[in-house]
Amino acid sequence: MTTFERDAKTLELPWPFTGREDELDLVRGALTSARRGIVVTGAAGSGKTRLATEAVRGTDYATVAGTPETRQIPFAAFAHLLPESVSLHRAVQLLSGTRLLLVDDAHLLDDASAALVHQLAVHGRTRLLVVTTEGAPVPGAISRLWTGELLPRLALDPLPRQETARLLASVTGDGLEPLTVNRLYRLCEGDLRLLRDLLGAVRDLLAPVPDGSGTRSWRGPVPITATVREHTARILDRPDPGELETLQRLAFGEPFSLPMDDLDLRGLERLEADGLVSVDDHGSVHLARPLYGPVLRASAGRLRARRLARTPDSCTAALAAESAALTRAIERAYVRTTPTPVGEWLLDEGTGVPADYAAVRARFSRLRGELREAAAWAREGLRAAGDSPACRRELALVAAQSGDTATAHQVLGGRSHGGGAAAWLSAAGGDVDAAVAAVTGEAEVAAVTGDAQAAVVPGEVEEVYEAVRFGVPEPAVGRLSGVLGRHADALARRDGPALDRAAAELEERGLLLFAAEAHAQAVRAHRDPRAARTSRTRAVALARRCQGARTPALSGLVLGELTARQRQIVTLAAAGLSNRQIAEKLTLSIRTVGNHLYGAYARLGASDRGALPWLVEPPQAQSA
Repeated sequence: MTTFERDAKTLELPWPFTGREDELDLVRGALTSARRGIVVTGAAGSGKTRLATEAVRGTDYATVAGTPETRQIPFAAFAHLLPESVSLHRAVQLLSGTRLLLVDDAHLLDDASAALVHQLAVHGRTRLLVVTTEGAPVPGAISRLWTGELLPRLALDPLPRQETARLLASVTGDGLEPLTVNRLYRLCEGDLRLLRDLLGAVRDLLAPVPDGSGTRSWRGPVPITATVREHTARILDRPDPGELETLQRLAFGEPFSLPMDDLDLRGLERLEADGLVSVDDHGSVHLARPLYGPVLRASAGRLRARRLARTPDSCTAALAAESAALTRAIERAYVRTTPTPVGEWLLDEGTGVPADYAAVRARFSRLRGELREAAAWAREGLRAAGDSPACRRELALVAAQSGDTATAHQVLGGRSHGGGAAAWLSAAGGDVDAAVAAVTGEAEVAAVTGDAQAAVVPGEVEEVYEAVRFGVPEPAVGRLSGVLGRHADALARRDGPALDRAAAELEERGLLLFAAEAHAQAVRAHRDPRAARTSRTRAVALARRCQGARTPALSGLVLGELTARQRQIVTLAAAGLSNRQIAEKLTLSIRTVGNHLYGAYARLGASDRGALPWLVEPPQAQSA
């Protein structure tokens, strides 16, 4: 096992603060309003201390922090603020002049310090920002801050995947391919300290992706850094050799299905009781955390790894099962996250995955609105097979739905890959009629001949639904069922509330891009301006999670509400021009450009430039 170490010279400055803007506003509001402060709780490494530090930046405040070593020393946390010998009553008096107190690691406070914090909250002269770790034993005086309703509590959730991607992009210059971002997110589970440590360890292992995009990927074993070792000590330090053997066999072969006569079942029960393995409803046994498998494999030693490791050929059945599960989810139009440990393992370790599996993964990701991930899976399949019509089709669809028709044409290279890809190329070029004809022609013929069952078969459902996405629902009405049919019917009736209801159901099913498009269509259907603004806000929020989608339903979203000058400036800003460049191009002052943008943001429900690409028409030059 190789352990990676970092000396003081390799330590970097703090990462940029990203992805907690709403929580930051909430904390700052609690510190400036009539409230007495706020308590922030969350898992270790979730960014609680960084959030608190950002919230008090630029203000006059004092800081205290608990430590494990001083839990038995009275007022140890306040030693720098109080005399050597002091009573609780006197301590409250001495600190009453402190306007703001940041209490970090409050779960580690000694009892006297915890009581002092509680009394400061009771007296209310000092605003408190208290930070404590979720799940750790907390002194009663601290827990009563929120259970006794002295202070509100903000429970900090792990940083979402899209915000983690933003953070990694700000650190690496948007240089990581989506599957590598997914791997880091999956392994770290929202622990930002672990994320930083792991990224630092793999920086030298990043390899350029051979697609000309300039992004880099990480394949191969997980480096066993000191932080990784700390997070996995519970499995690496198991004293029972039989239990460690069971864990390593799971790492190389999960999931296992019960019964497993060749394993120590009593040891497995102990591992389950300790929270190291889990058993799902189907009787399959998994390691409890995504990080455990890679670390166990990396620490197994070469001989044991050679004995236990599976080859791609030995994974055929498992990959087929995963592919079948993904296909069933697609057919049910329910694409919430589906466990796929075998495919991810083969990809992460650099072994590669078969093209047919990669094509299904690409389609699953595309339907979820994860367009960059879909493209990355399709490229993995093309690398494995040299050429795969299914992977090439997925790559072309992703490029077309991202507004990159040049790449879509290049990928197709004159080949015919079904109506879907051709339709999206027509739609991107502005020819919606040709796009609709491309995806509904065969279904129309079947309906005319009276063969209602043949009008839409499972393989054609998605292509017929594309007409709804293009804004022409009539050919699809009566030919689709479930939420897709309700979306088509609502659009045909121009029923704004019904479109919003369909969008909510699409979002619940994981179909985020379809949901964004339904909300965008609702904007144009609503008669109530307030309802239209709500739909627009939801459409923009969902579109921002769809990794650069540029579809007919999203393009030009509510630009009609803007003045001609605002539309002009917003279009240039969406193309990437700075305020200064726009000012020079239009012979305006920079202040005037900024004012127009501010007014446009307010009308469009956008907060910054990041939302603009989903609100403006795609450049016509791309359709050439």
